Amino acid sequence: MAPVERPSPDESAEARGYWRWRKDDFFPEPSFASWAAYRAALGATPARLRDRFAGRSTDAAELGALRRRSENEMRRCLTWWDLTWFGFGSVIGAGIFVLTGQEARDHAGSAIVLSYVASGLSAMLSVFCYTEFAVEIPVAGGSFAYIRVELGDVAAFVAAANLILESIIGKAAVARAWTSYLASLINKPASALRIHTSLAEGYNELDPIAVAVIAVTAALAMLSSKGTSRVNWVASAVHVLVIAFVIVAGFVHAKPSNLTPFLPYGVPGVFRAAAIVYFAYGGFDNIATMAEETRNPSRDIPLGLLGSMSAITTIYCVMALALSMMQPYTAIDRSAAYSAAFGSVGMRWAQYVVALGALKGMTTVLLVGVLGKARYTTHIARSHIIPPVFALVHPRTGTPVHATALVAAASAGVAFFSSLKVLSSLLSASTLFIFVMMATALLVRRYYVRGVTTRTHALRLAASLLLIIGSSVGIAVCWGTSSPGRWQGYVVLVPAWAAGTLGIQLLVPMARTPKVWGVPLVPWLPSLSIATNVFLMGSLGKEAFVRFGICTAVMLVYYVLVGLHATYDVAHGACAGEEDDMVAAADVHKAGARSENINML
Repeated sequence: MAPVERPSPDESAEARGYWRWRKDDFFPEPSFASWAAYRAALGATPARLRDRFAGRSTDAAELGALRRRSENEMRRCLTWWDLTWFGFGSVIGAGIFVLTGQEARDHAGSAIVLSYVASGLSAMLSVFCYTEFAVEIPVAGGSFAYIRVELGDVAAFVAAANLILESIIGKAAVARAWTSYLASLINKPASALRIHTSLAEGYNELDPIAVAVIAVTAALAMLSSKGTSRVNWVASAVHVLVIAFVIVAGFVHAKPSNLTPFLPYGVPGVFRAAAIVYFAYGGFDNIATMAEETRNPSRDIPLGLLGSMSAITTIYCVMALALSMMQPYTAIDRSAAYSAAFGSVGMRWAQYVVALGALKGMTTVLLVGVLGKARYTTHIARSHIIPPVFALVHPRTGTPVHATALVAAASAGVAFFSSLKVLSSLLSASTLFIFVMMATALLVRRYYVRGVTTRTHALRLAASLLLIIGSSVGIAVCWGTSSPGRWQGYVVLVPAWAAGTLGIQLLVPMARTPKVWGVPLVPWLPSLSIATNVFLMGSLGKEAFVRFGICTAVMLVYYVLVGLHATYDVAHGACAGEEDDMVAAADVHKAGARSENINML
């Protein structure tokens, strides 16, 4: 009998088309084939968890097998010029216009400029880590892909959960701020354009305008990456001109006396504000997700990431200083700080320029944000942690339409109900946590290679990392306590952090060097990134960690019930068309016995 000829995956995809709504398109894994199969999968949960703790991806798998699951390629159409302006468009507009007034008024006072310096330095450390990974593994998954390769599937899920949370909350926060600035532009109170209800405080002002703005920017992002880049370039260039006006006009009306008192809330207030305004730097990771669409990643990504972030950090500090010198911190408006500040010095016409510039800036933040986070979501779906239908790239536009729609719909739902204050603290906790994982992953990448690093060296690396992370947490706790003897903790914990870092440098040989571009001063800069991000996390309020903990717990429940079983099936080649993963799964299984426990970090 002649063998039955089966259609190739590409032919099958073409026959099905892009728009798919069947159950198998969302849950193609055998574990979800029937209720009996699902019950059996749940019964095997402990064994599957052990398997996934030991499971790792590889650079080749992320660049090859996973990308093919999108069925169509994203178009390589971006250059360093596009990435640089994506950096400006993604970052400037949200934090500096939205959070500066809030944090200057409530936590830092006139010293808000120091908060931007502290968070900017910490952000630059994370930028170094992202740049090395993006050059080495130029895929759409960003930090999710990098952590999946170095720390394993379970750690990658935690990153994925927080990435999705970050993307949803980030766009919701900016969209609500967009409504506030529109109200300012037409001489209305910040909440005048929202619908007031009797719901709980923080959720009682419904915002349909924010929903509409998210929908429009998402539609544009679905059409074309290059077209979105052109729109972003023009809008960001205009926005830079507005920023130049804000800085010059601000210093013209500056009064040095407004800087007194400089530290009304003390040094703790500066770092509390720094942890919140870190949100202003969070968009830079969107640039790393564009690597799959970049023509020359090894050249364009370092130029785009490092160049744009260096300029943005300087701009933020200068703008914060200008605001602090225009008004006493007690007079700064929490919602529309710059517009109100110009109104207070008699330049009422200037407040319209500022409000229009802020609207333009926040529009590009939403535009580039949905573009970047949709690519995160695409790569997460490629791993089957969320349904793989969201991994599909549209054959005509070359963009992930399904993933873009998912991110936009979820963001719009949150933006409709939640206030900016509720959103910003939760976002900062999620962002800082991911950056800690990224720095840890970079140290693992440099000092651990399976089959090369000995068990003794792997254990030394694990012990040193635990010492670095543990001492960083201890330093943050010491800072947060009001105990008079807290300096004694620093005497122990700071040397412990240095000892952990020095232990990696002296006791663990470097197992891998970057091929093109690498973070300098390893392990010190990644270790410092861990310490500063943990420290800023410790400066957040208790409410931020309660919300962060609840969201993380909910996501882990999802992983145990759904994501674990989907990724297990894929890793072991149980899904049709996943032959490449069967080989990878066999390699992981053979290496599992000698995983050196490093995957547990």
